[in-house]
Amino acid sequence: MSEQSLAIRKFSDLANPTRFLALSAAVWPWMAAVTALFFAVGLYLCFSTVGDYQQGETVRIMYIHVPAAWLSMMCYSVMALSALGTLVWRHPLADVSAKTAAPIGACFTFIALITGSLWGKPMWGTWWVWDARLTSVFVLFLMYLGLIALNRAVDDPTRAAKVGAILILVGFVNIPIIKFSVEWWNTLHQPASVIRLDGPTIDPEFLRPLVVMAIAFTLLFFTLHILAMRNEILRRRVATLRRLAARSAGHGSGGPGLAGPGLAAPEEAPR
Repeated sequence: MSEQSLAIRKFSDLANPTRFLALSAAVWPWMAAVTALFFAVGLYLCFSTVGDYQQGETVRIMYIHVPAAWLSMMCYSVMALSALGTLVWRHPLADVSAKTAAPIGACFTFIALITGSLWGKPMWGTWWVWDARLTSVFVLFLMYLGLIALNRAVDDPTRAAKVGAILILVGFVNIPIIKFSVEWWNTLHQPASVIRLDGPTIDPEFLRPLVVMAIAFTLLFFTLHILAMRNEILRRRVATLRRLAARSAGHGSGGPGLAGPGLAAPEEAPR
């Protein structure tokens, strides 16, 4: 068997929800432990550094704000890849991935907005300005809330998956706007200072804890995402069993209509 065929087979194996549950059950405790370790080291570095000569102690907000802002965009990028998996490859777990990532991304975006306001007040003299970066991030937060509302409003999981995937891909245009807004328009928000072609402009004393906290936040996202996917798979299985039981009870009592609206067919769920 060629390496390409082996890789496709392994990818197909992961598409099986049962195998995903088994693999994630073995992986997530280790990921949680590594995440806690990185947070412990990161927080130690955050509070062991001296304050900035201009920003003082408020510079420590950066260690929460910047990783949360990065994760708000990365989470939506994961959702966009999942949306492609739903529409193009019809991956059984793609919809589960996109649906469970939305609340996590909303939380990271909310943290980024709140910490940004707390950081902006002493630096800019105001809690909020409607400049390009802040407004586009706020739009991202509203997009997350809209996708969460859509998933809860549409009862048909197949229809919700397709409509949600299309909206995710359309909304992805906001991600490059957020990334390059400080370069395209004149904003109060500072330009990129870590990921630059000419290298980071942050002093290494502040860069080290920032990088460690960014890794910790990233590991936290993937740990929460795996756990959320597990819960969603199990929730869909329980919903399917309940629908089957309700339909069986309706047929058994001689009244097929007793199953109620929407229960005539079991909910499509990974098996």
